[in-house]
Formats: sequence, structure tokens, C-alpha cells
Amino acid sequence: MKILKLREHGELAAEAALWFHSKWHIPVEEYAGSIQECLSGGCVPQWYVAVENGQIIGGIGVIENDFHNRKDLTPNICAVYVEKNYRCRGIAGKLLGFVCEDMRSFGLKKLYLITDHTSFYERYGWKFLCMVQGDGEPGMTRMYSYDL
Repeated sequence: MKILKLREHGELAAEAALWFHSKWHIPVEEYAGSIQECLSGGCVPQWYVAVENGQIIGGIGVIENDFHNRKDLTPNICAVYVEKNYRCRGIAGKLLGFVCEDMRSFGLKKLYLITDHTSFYERYGWKFLCMVQGDGEPGMTRMYSYDL
């Protein structure tokens, strides 16, 4: 398994946009636009895929805001996903670690993410920060932070 930075693998942009769309049901155009922005340089957004035998088996992104009301808590890890038959192999943890190292190389000091999981991210050093209101969501969502 390899983790690839899409900014260095633009040939995977369209395939990755479709893959993320298939997992999270956000319009493919949103992913495609964000990935294209990633290819043009800058720190955020960034997109990454885990690939094995030429297939995308996992992915993760970094965007300014992951559809919540705390616009000051930025940037956000988003779209963390590992294909079901590849889970429980530490791939999500490897993706998180890879992204944190990459974001540190840009000089960032902190990352945030929102999740409904209550113990998964703590295993990788993330700390519960607060509850936030998701855009269009009736309930509150957990916000975590990670010091780089």
C-alpha cells in the first residue's frame, strides 16, 4: 500500500474525485474542484489516496471547513474513508499520520476534524475539543484537534 499526494499525482484527480463522491455523496464536481485547487499549489486544500494494486483503497482530505459553524477552527481533515475489506489494518491511522506530517511541512501548527466516532481518533492522539453545529444538521457533532 502506498499513500499518494494528489498534488503530485494529477493523473489520479478524476478517479479520486469519483471515488470520494462514491463514499460521501458530495457532488463529484465539489471534489473535482477542490482537487484541482490542490493541484495549483498552496497549503489547503490537499487530497491523498491510499493505493494498492492500482486501486484506491482509502482516502483523506484537508479543507478549510468541513461544513460546520466554527469557521475559526481550520483547516479540517475530511472525507476519511477506507474500503471495508481493507479496514482493521491500520490504514486510516497511516493516512492520518501521513497527512499530519505533510501539513507540518507547510508550517501548520494544528488540525481539526469533525466526527460522530467517540474513540477512534483518540487512538491517534486527537483530542476532543468541543461540539459544533454541522451545516444543515439538527444535532451537534464532535470536534477534535491535533497539535502538529
